[in-house]
Order: sequence, then structure tokens, then C-alpha cells
Amino acid sequence: MSLKCGIVGLPNVGKSTLFNALSNAGAESANFPFCTIDPNIGLVPVPDKRLDTLSEIVEPKETIPATIEFVDIAGLVKGASEGKGKGNAFLSHIREVDLIVHVVRCFDDEDIIHVEGSVDPERDIRIIEDELILKDLESVEKRVDKLQKESKSGDKKVIANYETVKRLADHLSVGNTARTFEVDEEEREAYRDLFLLTEKPVLYACNVSEEDVNDGNEWVETVKEIASEFDDTVVMFCAKIEAEIAELEPDEKEMFLEELGVERSGLDRLIQSAYQNLGLITYFTAGPKEVRAWTIEKGTKAPKAAGVIHTDFEKGFIRAETIAYEDYVSLGSEKAAKEAGKMRQEGKDYVVKDGDVMLFRFNV
Repeated sequence: MSLKCGIVGLPNVGKSTLFNALSNAGAESANFPFCTIDPNIGLVPVPDKRLDTLSEIVEPKETIPATIEFVDIAGLVKGASEGKGKGNAFLSHIREVDLIVHVVRCFDDEDIIHVEGSVDPERDIRIIEDELILKDLESVEKRVDKLQKESKSGDKKVIANYETVKRLADHLSVGNTARTFEVDEEEREAYRDLFLLTEKPVLYACNVSEEDVNDGNEWVETVKEIASEFDDTVVMFCAKIEAEIAELEPDEKEMFLEELGVERSGLDRLIQSAYQNLGLITYFTAGPKEVRAWTIEKGTKAPKAAGVIHTDFEKGFIRAETIAYEDYVSLGSEKAAKEAGKMRQEGKDYVVKDGDVMLFRFNV
């Protein structure tokens, strides 16, 4: 599975610079609104030192990381939900993502124009949030009209759905997000297929100056306070620094980060935080042809994990031969782990753990 993240934010907050650094896809970055006219999509490898270590041990022909997909969506402005700034088209792209990465400007620079005239993260966040709420309200009101007509048939289920979405419409109309609408799972079925924008988890990416990249600033603290309402994650990065890092070779990158006094780049932390936000983990397969990282949801059982590789693996699942990553590395090979009794035979009820090195046995 590939995680899909939508990068949103007001114009000139550093979205396209971040996207370029992430994917090297060459999205234009310029000092004026709407420099990204169409959504840019980049498939980005997930940084994982464990994968590199396994590759050094196995020496496969190919090393394949897990991937994360980023969609760079052009700057939203007030009125985007009504079509301003090509907002309708852009908002439709957000519906398809698993996680919203909201880039927030937390730096001051007179040379970079702010579309609202000043740096104010709380105001900027609310502008984007309001536009998403309005877009959701539009979708929900259409569902209300549809169910109201259908409820005349007297169908109890339809009437119950109508009452739920009517309450949701009222909730959104006063500026609340769908995330704060209290319903049970059965009631949520009335609108689940609308993929509401304000139901999606959010990762706030604070774009700071080079001086604030380690310790942050008062604007970042404001964002953290807003994010705490839903336990959303906040990651700091400096778009300028990340753009420079993206041009470096791996060895040069490590030296550059050491000079800055940081262990991992902002982009690495952003990607890993996105994984954690959605409850995703990684398992590995390792052989002479390839060493590969696979993404699954936390709590996934072995047959379903096997199905990520191929549906036949899940259908014909017999067992999983599993070695913990730490055991594999400390013993130095699959053979050594097996001889030391560290390779386990796991059945259909085994819950895959993060870092497991696995070989699936199946028969179709």
C-alpha cells in the first residue's frame, strides 16, 4: 500500500519548495501566488536505515523502499470553496488523500510576499480550515436534499440517515469540522462515502527560518497549541535548507546535517510522522534478488500482510517464516538466525510487528 498525502496551505508558505525537495519533481517555485497551476504528484521513497542495513548484509541485486505519494495542491485562498483561485478543482484532489499535510508559514521575510500581508499562523490555519468546512458543507447539503426526498417513502433507515446528515450540516454550518461531529460507526455510514475533507487527519509542517530550525519560535508554539486539539503532529522544517539537502549526495547530506546539529532532515521526520499518524508500520523481505520494505497497518495479521505482495499469497497462505529485525542484524544472516532458533514459524493469527523480516509460504 502507498500512503497518499495532500500538501495544502496558503500561497507562498513553502509548499512547492517542500514538494520539490521531497520528490525532485521540478514543480515551479516562484514568489507569486498560484505558481503551481495543476497538482503535482511525486512518489517518494520512505527513509529507513533498517532497509539500508539489511541491504548491506544481504547484498541483493535491488533494494526497494516503501513509498509515500505526495500531491502538491495549488495555494488555497479565501473563497476557494466557491471556486476562487481555482479552488474547486484543487479541493477535489484533497478528497483522494489519506492525510493532509498543512504547510504553515512560521518565518518572516520581507522579500517573500504573504498573501494576507503578515505572518499569522493561527489566522492562516483558520482560513484553510474554513474553506475545507465550506466545501464539506456543500457536499453534505446535497446529501441532505437527496435523503429528504427519499425519506418520503417511509423507509426507517433512510429517515435515520437523513436525520444524521441534517445534524452534520447544522454542525458544519456554524464553523465546526466533521472531526468534532459526535456519531457512532453506524450513523457515520450515512456520509462515509463523501470522504469529507475535515474528517481527515492533519500533519502541520511549520516552515521556519534557518535560525529557528532547531529550537522553533513562538509561531511554531501557536501551531502546536492548535494541533493539540486532535493530537495532530507538528513537524518543523526549513524549506530553504531542505532544498539544499535535496541536491546533495548521501554522504554530503549526513555531513551537512551534522553541521546543523540535527540527526534527521525535516523531510525524513515529516514522512515518518505521516506514517505514525495513520498507524502504519513496515516489514521486510530479504533475498538475493531484492531487499524490500512493505507498508501495512499496525495490527495486520500475517495473511493480509502477505496479500500486500500478491493476492495469491493471502489466498493460499500456509505460514510465515519470521525473524525479528534485531535478530537478523545481530546474527548477520537468515541462515545464522535459523540455526540460532530465531526464525519463527507463524500462522494465520500472527500479528506482524514493525521490522519483521518475513518469508511467506503459500499454495494456490
